[in-house]
Amino acid sequence: MISPAIVQRASEWMVRLWADDASDADRAACERWRVEHPHHELAWRRLQSFDDKLSSTPREVARHVLREPAPAAFLARRRALQLLGLSITIGGATYLVGGGDRWQIAMAGYSTATGEIRAITLADGSTVVLSSASAIDVRFTQDERLIVLWAGEILVTSAPDPAPAYRPLRVRDRHGTVQALGTRFTVRQQADNSHVAVFEGAVDVRPAHGTGIAVRLDAGQGSSFNASTVQAPASVQQSAAAWAQGLLVADGMRLDTLLAELAHYRPGLLRCDPAIAHLKVSGVFSVRDTDRALHNLTRVLPVDLVSRTRYWVTVRAATPVTN
Repeated sequence: MISPAIVQRASEWMVRLWADDASDADRAACERWRVEHPHHELAWRRLQSFDDKLSSTPREVARHVLREPAPAAFLARRRALQLLGLSITIGGATYLVGGGDRWQIAMAGYSTATGEIRAITLADGSTVVLSSASAIDVRFTQDERLIVLWAGEILVTSAPDPAPAYRPLRVRDRHGTVQALGTRFTVRQQADNSHVAVFEGAVDVRPAHGTGIAVRLDAGQGSSFNASTVQAPASVQQSAAAWAQGLLVADGMRLDTLLAELAHYRPGLLRCDPAIAHLKVSGVFSVRDTDRALHNLTRVLPVDLVSRTRYWVTVRAATPVTN
């Protein structure tokens, strides 16, 4: 794991090279620092990747999020970093501070942008699919195989550990730990709780501050948990993991719930008029093409789409047609 001190130094070099008066000597000194240790280069590359994502943010979205009418390039970067808890000054006293998990998300070993779904294979043969706007670190030691979920949702399919000594496979987030027992399961971290759904095998759920034994969930069961308690198990359908194939399956789902799910996969704002929130929806929708999914809604429900921009869409009751 990269230390905060190295991340801080990498950010200092990056801000120095962003400056208009950056010299060839500055660039050479940065290159020397980067080759001094592998973690230096890794921190630099991850920050550079993060900056590339910021640079590619659509102008309309950046203006809405940053609440600036026309931010200059450097100010946009600085403000966006601040939103993630990465505060950078413009003067000589440049620094980076961690804001809880937020700087960890920016520096995570694996992450996805909004709308992106990514599958990775771990060293033990297990697979992890990251949903939209998700971030994880993978830490394999002699004692355990650990996946740290910093943000979003993942689908884990465990594989037998090839190591001679048994190492449990665990997913840990801010609310607790989920241990795989030869299984396929999802973990979704939200602000106040996390949700786990099991599709094959079983898992043990242990809240971060729980005092009792772990709660066992079998295939077809799911539960929400916070740092102290695990809710009673409820049934889950296999289709709950369809997002890993780019699909959202609705079976009598409330419209506001469906739109909240689609919102995870698109930038900007997607709003539902409260007057039609109760409408029920059934069907299969693409989370890779949310514009198409929204258009399809207008074909099966009495609703219209009102777009200020592509990144600010409201779904409201259809306007009656008058002659």
